[in-house]
Amino acid sequence: MRKFSTLAILLAATVFLVGARLPPQGPLPQPRPDAAPVTSPIAPSSEKAEPPTPEEVPAPQPKPDIKEPEAPASGQIPTPQTAPAKPEPSEPMQGPPLPPDMPQSPPTPAEEDKPPAEPTLEEQNLTIEPESDAAHAECTTALKALGVVFRQAPRIDDGNGCGIDKPIIVSEALPGITLKPEATIRCPAALALARWIKESVIPAASAALPEQGRITAVNQATAYMCRLRNGSETGKISEHARGNAIDIVSFHFEMGEDVAVRSRREDPTLTGAFQRTVSAAGCLYFTTVLDPESDAAHETHFHLDVIERKGGYRYCH
Repeated sequence: MRKFSTLAILLAATVFLVGARLPPQGPLPQPRPDAAPVTSPIAPSSEKAEPPTPEEVPAPQPKPDIKEPEAPASGQIPTPQTAPAKPEPSEPMQGPPLPPDMPQSPPTPAEEDKPPAEPTLEEQNLTIEPESDAAHAECTTALKALGVVFRQAPRIDDGNGCGIDKPIIVSEALPGITLKPEATIRCPAALALARWIKESVIPAASAALPEQGRITAVNQATAYMCRLRNGSETGKISEHARGNAIDIVSFHFEMGEDVAVRSRREDPTLTGAFQRTVSAAGCLYFTTVLDPESDAAHETHFHLDVIERKGGYRYCH
C-alpha cells in the first residue's frame, strides 16, 4: 500500500512537470532608484504606459551658445542681466585711454589743411614795372635841384621780374656826401634818400654829435640786387630786386669817426639818440623802415624802401 502511494505521487509529479511551460519572458532587472526605468522595446498592446514619476522626467537641456545664469545665493535678490552692447561696425576700434599726465601727440594736419608752399622767384612769373618818361624826368629834375650826383643807366632786365626800367647810378647822395659804394637804384628811392639825409640826418648829427663835424659819407651795403626778401629761396620778391630799396650801414664824419648802425635801444649816449632819431624820421620819406630792433636780419643796417601800399600805409620798425 505504501509503494502504491509513493508511485502515485511520482506519477502525479511527472504529469505536472510535463504539462508545465516556461513563461514567455523571464524576470526583468529592477532599475535603480536614481536611474530612468528600462522599458521593453515591445510592450503588449493591452498594457498602458504609466506616466513617469517626477524623478524620472529628464531635466530640460540648455540651448546651444546660451549660458545659463547662476543661481543667486540664499537671501540675495538677483540682478537683471543685460546683454552687452555690440560695437557698431562703422566705429573704429580704439585702444585704452592714455593716463591724464601723459602728453598726447598733436593731431597730424590733413594734407588739404596745410598752407600752400611759397613759390620761388622763377615760379612767380613777375615782370619789370614800367616807368613813364614824364615821371622819370620830373624825379631827376628834383634830384638835380638837391645837388645829387648821378648818371643815367641802360634798362636792367635780369629775368623773373628782376630789373629797373629806368635806372640811375648815384655817387653822391648830396653835395659833399659820398654814397659808398655808388648805388644803382630807381630815381624815387634816390630822391627819398636825399631828402631824408638833408632834412633829418644832417640836423640830428649837428645836434647830437657837433664835435664830430659834418657827415662826409654814407656807407651802403645793398642797392639793386635780384633776390627774394632776406635772401630766401621762396617767398615774396625783395624791393632790392626792383631798385626801390637801399641798406645803410654807417655814417662817416669829418673828424674820421664812423657811427655804425647797430642795436641802440638801450644806448643812453647822444650817439644812441642820434640813431633812434634818424630811424624814426625815416618813415617820413620811405614807406618801409627796418632797423636793428626789427629782427636779426637787420641788426647791422637800416633797410629803406619806397614800395607803394594801398591807402598810403607805411611799415616802420
